[in-house]
Amino acid sequence: MKYTCIIVDDEPLAQDVLENYVAKFENLTLAAKCNNAKEAEQHLSSAKVDIMFLDINMPGISGLEFIRTLTEPPAIIFTTAHAEHAVEGFELNAMDYLLKPISFDRFSKAVNKAIHYLNLELQEEQANNGEGDHIFVKADKKIVKIKLDDILYIEGLKDYVMIFVPSQRIITLQTMKNLEKRLPSGKFIRVHRSFIISVAKLKAVASHHVEIGEKQIPIGKNYKDAFMKLMGQQNFVK
Repeated sequence: MKYTCIIVDDEPLAQDVLENYVAKFENLTLAAKCNNAKEAEQHLSSAKVDIMFLDINMPGISGLEFIRTLTEPPAIIFTTAHAEHAVEGFELNAMDYLLKPISFDRFSKAVNKAIHYLNLELQEEQANNGEGDHIFVKADKKIVKIKLDDILYIEGLKDYVMIFVPSQRIITLQTMKNLEKRLPSGKFIRVHRSFIISVAKLKAVASHHVEIGEKQIPIGKNYKDAFMKLMGQQNFVK
């Protein structure tokens, strides 16, 4: 499997180093070298990119600011001369954070990590093409099959999602919006920006929360009408 990458860095020498490194990987194709975030944004809007090598300190928009503007960013590997942004970079779910000058050994480890993640993502997508009574998600470096009937509720935390089934929770790196699209709307409903519940597992409904087992889950103001409509009991609570 070949993956497409771009380099985003305002330093020509840094671009050349990364370009030479990328050329050593048979499964990487360099699609573009961008001098700033604006050029990168233009490329992302017109072509599929799997991996982005992104400098942080650039004129205009920084790499960190740029990532926050993307709804579906590619796998990000930060390349920078400044270590102080490492924590913030990982909070944005970067694959890795490379400090300049970057050795090929360190670059290779970062690329292999990104490729491993992308391979899992592809396997998940292929597995889910035939889903009916189940879904597949990436969790703990493998693809996990989850029966829809086993799901109690789902809780979102930034770009991570926790799927609660009896006696355990499964943590996967994806958005609530993406997972919500894959669930049958008649069986699952979003009751809060951070919660999706299984309608079949509902034990009780109160004015501001629902109960699933011993768990009380809040009903968000913006989701209440749709939830009550699905229940067919708009007048059940006031």
